[in-house]
Amino acid sequence: MLVYSKDKEFHVQLKPGEIGRYVILPGDPGRCEKIAAYLDESKKVAQNREFTTYTGLLSGVPVSVTSTGIGGPSAAIALEELIHCGADTFIRVGTAGGMQPEVLGGDLVIATGAIRFEGLTREYAPLEFPAIADFSIVSALKQSAEKLGMPHHLGVVQCKDSFYGQHDPNGMPEKDLLNSRWEAWKRCGALASEMESAALFVVGSVRRVRVGTVLLVLANQTRREMGLDDPQVYDTDTAVQTAVEAMRMLIAQDQNK
Repeated sequence: MLVYSKDKEFHVQLKPGEIGRYVILPGDPGRCEKIAAYLDESKKVAQNREFTTYTGLLSGVPVSVTSTGIGGPSAAIALEELIHCGADTFIRVGTAGGMQPEVLGGDLVIATGAIRFEGLTREYAPLEFPAIADFSIVSALKQSAEKLGMPHHLGVVQCKDSFYGQHDPNGMPEKDLLNSRWEAWKRCGALASEMESAALFVVGSVRRVRVGTVLLVLANQTRREMGLDDPQVYDTDTAVQTAVEAMRMLIAQDQNK
């Protein structure tokens, strides 16, 4: 379905044949080239707004890298339009802030599900519907992290629309709500906080495609508040390597079906 455009998807500026069915989704357009370097014969095929796309080969199969920007709305736009172009398997590679004391900066979090503390998904599904990652992708990411020796955690992540609602809740009129929810999520075992996975998981469920997420933990404000050491790590390469190897596994599994 083309909206506002005659031959290409309006926002990502792509059409069928320009991408693979397998897509890696960073948020930052600046990370696309770095991820595409893991592919063979990769080249930039589109760039518009926050959406930059490279396509190359992995295990001889077309694989693309498309940035989604910050937050659920732009991530959902990217996912919808990539699906229109024929993609059906997606791995988000992103960053997050740790919430549990055992989740250290530099660790990876593989999301099994996401807390829908955002607005986008309410236009897709009732709030009672869970935001759940595709099991085959979660499994591939876990196997990949183990194979590569990456420290990692599996579990639920929290997704929000307001970055500063998390980092400066007391400066917000809704400070009581923000603080009480944050403490509740920590008590429930939420591992990390980010901004896109809930949208991607719900849209993926509605559109019947596979979506998963691996996140680099940048730092952990819970550890800082507890007076514990809080290592800060900003190099996303461990998450990228884990996603690429997981995608390689998924391609092999699909070929063997």
